[in-house]
Amino acid sequence: MADTRPRFFQASRISRRGVLIAGLAALPARALAARGQVVTILGDSITAGLGLTAQAALPAQLHLALEKLGVHNVVRGAGVSGDTSGDGANRVDFSVQPDTAVVVVALGGNDLLQGIDPRTTRANLERILVRLKQRHMGVVLAGLHAPPELGRGYAHDFDAVFTGLAKVHGVVLYPDLLAGVGRNPAMNQGDAIHPNARGVQVIAAKLAPVVAQELAKRP
Repeated sequence: MADTRPRFFQASRISRRGVLIAGLAALPARALAARGQVVTILGDSITAGLGLTAQAALPAQLHLALEKLGVHNVVRGAGVSGDTSGDGANRVDFSVQPDTAVVVVALGGNDLLQGIDPRTTRANLERILVRLKQRHMGVVLAGLHAPPELGRGYAHDFDAVFTGLAKVHGVVLYPDLLAGVGRNPAMNQGDAIHPNARGVQVIAAKLAPVVAQELAKRP
């Protein structure tokens, strides 16, 4: 049967483990750490840079934005197209390597598109936060705002997932990953979902100071 789902879901999941392994093994952990603190972005196609070159994707652009702030860093992309919060929770130990100082948790977009119960999304994200805290890693939780077209009740409950988790677990909340980008045709690709290169630059510039502050807290 042909896959008629939005592009958000269509990237191949068969080879995703191989892709992640290749990216994580590109340089020895010690060599990476010597170049700066390690930031891992645990996310989906938005953070993986679907439709963009590696240089234009969020991991590379966040690295450059942090360098502009004088923060030497290594940013690892651990975004997998199509991943829900549940998928992220299932692979958090594999995807987030032990030398990571700060994890940007940027999941929930596919939950939103699939209409997953916000209570399920909250439970999955909570599993991730608990595990990262057990591993003594800093966290920046990147939220998303649900469009009102999904209904005020659903939108309210979805948005509350991120604010509630940040408060309960004492992690830094970046309220809206797509602030200044979402629903702006000039900042998005033709599918109106994934940021284009310009949109990613905006996201990176806004996100970098928050990540830098969290890195400064790490030993």
